[in-house]
Amino acid sequence: MSDLLTKAIVTGHSRGLGEAIAEALLLRGIPVLALARRRNAALAARFPGTLEEVELDLADLAGVERWLASDALQRFSAGAGTLLLVNNAGMLQPVGALEQQDAGSIARAVSLNVATPLMLAASLAVAGSDAQERRIVHVSSGAARNAYPGWSIYCATKAALDHHARAVALDASRALRIASVAPGVVDTDMQGEIRATGLERFPLREKFDSLKRDGLLASPAQSAQKLVDYALSDAFGETPVADVRDLP
Repeated sequence: MSDLLTKAIVTGHSRGLGEAIAEALLLRGIPVLALARRRNAALAARFPGTLEEVELDLADLAGVERWLASDALQRFSAGAGTLLLVNNAGMLQPVGALEQQDAGSIARAVSLNVATPLMLAASLAVAGSDAQERRIVHVSSGAARNAYPGWSIYCATKAALDHHARAVALDASRALRIASVAPGVVDTDMQGEIRATGLERFPLREKFDSLKRDGLLASPAQSAQKLVDYALSDAFGETPVADVRDLP
């Protein structure tokens, strides 16, 4: 990576894996611009000089577009030798068979899980006149690579991020690296949401019940550390699709 200052943009930092990713970056002294519907008071209190927060509904595409049209990203990017974007924010719903999904929920999921990450990625590609390198991390999922009953929207949206990374990598820009990275099975609120879903909507729920019961879920801090280590490493971007469980 560049010897100049690294700066990072992280979405969905208010809880779970996103909070852990932001914390891992901040602990390294990397300034973070964090985008989410809610602020994170605990992180803000611990890192008052390096954490900048923006309250933004990332499923509201018009709102995201207005924010991107402002000079906020350019101002934050000033002086950065390396710009890192971590597209973490996402949602599981709607869960259920096709006939159980409503149009509004589908639109919100596709907006949050796909459209906004792609909009932010395109904006990062031209942000920061000083930046010598730009890195984009899409937080993916095993659901991008394996189909699950009841998760057609979640599977499709995460697979879209994987394929976006593959296609962007083919552009072969020497100043940009990208990878869609699955973080493993992490003990977050989303896992609680999965376990609270009725079997009629998600027939494989018992598999996730057993992961929690048997202590097989990674902590957000563990997964975040692996993801951040990889995102900042020289190996990042050598393959456009990765899984933290396969990293050394």
